[in-house]
Amino acid sequence: MKAILVDSEKNMRWTDVPDPTPREHDVLIEVHAAGVNRADLLQRQGKYPPPPGWPEWMGLEAAGVVLSAPAGSRWKPGDKVCALLGGGGYAEKVRVPEELVMGIPRGFSMTEAASLPEVWATACLNLKFEADLKSGETFLMQAAASGLGTAAVQLAKIMGAKVIAVAGSPAKIDFLKNLGVDIVVNRRMDNLDAVLEANPPNVSLDCVAGPGLGEHLIRMARGGRWVVVSTLGGEHSDIPLRPFFKLGLTLKGTTLRSRTDEQKGRVLRELENFVWPALESGKIRSVIHGVFPISEVEAAHQVLSSGGNTGKVILSIR
Repeated sequence: MKAILVDSEKNMRWTDVPDPTPREHDVLIEVHAAGVNRADLLQRQGKYPPPPGWPEWMGLEAAGVVLSAPAGSRWKPGDKVCALLGGGGYAEKVRVPEELVMGIPRGFSMTEAASLPEVWATACLNLKFEADLKSGETFLMQAAASGLGTAAVQLAKIMGAKVIAVAGSPAKIDFLKNLGVDIVVNRRMDNLDAVLEANPPNVSLDCVAGPGLGEHLIRMARGGRWVVVSTLGGEHSDIPLRPFFKLGLTLKGTTLRSRTDEQKGRVLRELENFVWPALESGKIRSVIHGVFPISEVEAAHQVLSSGGNTGKVILSIR
């Protein structure tokens, strides 16, 4: 089979590699489409290696057709599925532990299905399991027009939260308003701290962090939960500790990729039971910025590098 390998100059090449050999509890999937994530950009630079047991090539999510499955599995050859991966999605085939495989929402194409596992699992893990977002609370999402952001603001809305979203262009701001966001902040023109003073968030899912984290954090409501999943704005921030402990705030860092298959599987079952019906009914939707053939993987990465995307970027493999 072929997969995308990264050469010594950080160029991506569609290269022959050995076919995966399924282990006892693996599902073997013929990949039709794969999602592109910022973690892929880091892995390409050698800064975010895959966990042990996963291929060296990139790809945290994929959709395709089951080629083989374990005895007694709920999956059978020919089933259309999507999967959360520790790596290996940029390829013609991938082996996946059975608990990381999900059915495709009714009516979804392979391209649409490949946009789901990583961002919706990340949003679900952090809003429902880590932050315990409750109906009636206020939720803050920065970089809200990203793949994760568009998933998180929609999930927060169907969970009953008031949503504050931050974006950096008029087009993205208009898009977020059309998604049903309650308050949209232009990070280039508006004063976010003033908005938070008037609307203290109970929960924030932060993929930006950086210098602004400390000043925004102390604008939270009492008992607020601030969850950091990435550091697009930088790794360092000063946090005033007196308001931090007076308000009883929680600052938590989490990752999805490093969790056990069992932990990930619990999140994926929540997706199938809670999120998939909302997607099938049209109550929420997957937001796809663009689809690129695997031969144009460089262009797909450039979209994410430039921050020009609204929603997910997908690679078409078949």
